Amino acid sequence: MQRIETTQVLVSGGGVAGLAAAAAFGAAGFEVICVDPTPPATDEADEAADLRTTAFLQPAQALLAECGLWDRLADHAAALRIMRIVDAGGPTPEARLTRDFDSTEISDLPFGWNLPNWLLRREMVARLAELRNVSFRPGVALSGLLTRSSEARATLSDGQKVSARLVVGADGRNSTVRTACGIGVQTTRYGQKALAFAVSHPTPHDGISTEVHRSGGPFTLVPLPDRNGLPCSAVVWMQTGPEVQRLAALPVPDFEAEMTLRSANVLGSLRLLTRRSVWPIISQIADRFDGERTALMAEAAHVVPPIGAQGLNMSLADLRCLLELARQTPDALGDAGMLSAYQHRRWPEVRARVAGIDLLNRASMVGQPILRDLRAVTLNALYGLRPLRKTLMKAGLGAT
Repeated sequence: MQRIETTQVLVSGGGVAGLAAAAAFGAAGFEVICVDPTPPATDEADEAADLRTTAFLQPAQALLAECGLWDRLADHAAALRIMRIVDAGGPTPEARLTRDFDSTEISDLPFGWNLPNWLLRREMVARLAELRNVSFRPGVALSGLLTRSSEARATLSDGQKVSARLVVGADGRNSTVRTACGIGVQTTRYGQKALAFAVSHPTPHDGISTEVHRSGGPFTLVPLPDRNGLPCSAVVWMQTGPEVQRLAALPVPDFEAEMTLRSANVLGSLRLLTRRSVWPIISQIADRFDGERTALMAEAAHVVPPIGAQGLNMSLADLRCLLELARQTPDALGDAGMLSAYQHRRWPEVRARVAGIDLLNRASMVGQPILRDLRAVTLNALYGLRPLRKTLMKAGLGAT
């Protein structure tokens, strides 16, 4: 008879969120197995590398420090000190309104720190290798899941069976764990896609993350460390699906000309440093974040458009909540009471954020001049009220 392996926590998913969950639970002393069907691409030149970046906001950075990850990441990170909103919705793509949300108004720290996703996965995998109570198994998928009140039994793609007290579903928007638990999902499609890539530019970014709004979606430049003496930024360019496909197929010189124009030339002429990757844009929220012996987090639980650095930071807020509940009552790890508390604390907050980001994305998409003018007027009015501006900045960080 095949031996059933036992663990306290089984994490399904080896993306940034899943690796963070394995590191966090491992650093807290729990026995962890983390599986993912695809070995992580940990080099920028790898065709499978995720060229997007993640901006870790202050609460997320604190969690990474707690679980021993931040020491590995800090030297590779670019600080985000100002969030700049540029409205370029006039007759030509030029900055007609610029408003800066400055972190010094609410904190001595930057809003956050930006890192490439491929590098995050490289350093997270290295951290897991340091934790003797964590087993990371790339190339192995969760292929079956049966739960009962006392345990969850998982079947892995290599034939191994695992008994766990808690299964953490961090396996993406098409989550196998969510499906196995019979949890439904509500999805909103916008007809948008995003191009993700890195650029160099002659003007230093000075720690300023810039969202340029015109139509179709924002064009966002997020600071990266300099390369070869040149200032660099990560770009997420959201547009309608057909337009993104057209842009992705352009020869590099033509693409550079179009992206510089779309950026309203805020950092000068942009030069492409990496290949262009394309990502679909949706909003999604699971009907519940808990099942028997199971917790959903990250994109298994919720997906939002890449606006305001909310996506992974919401995911790490999920993790922070789960970890806090596990530490409070370790003997009740994965019990119905713990998971009910997780659902009660996270689902309403996430639903509110998904709705808010949905509104922001729809506002960024508008193309009619009268609606673009209304967007600019609204931004100016919100910015002009200092107490409201500070409240919005704190809310963006997830601060209470």
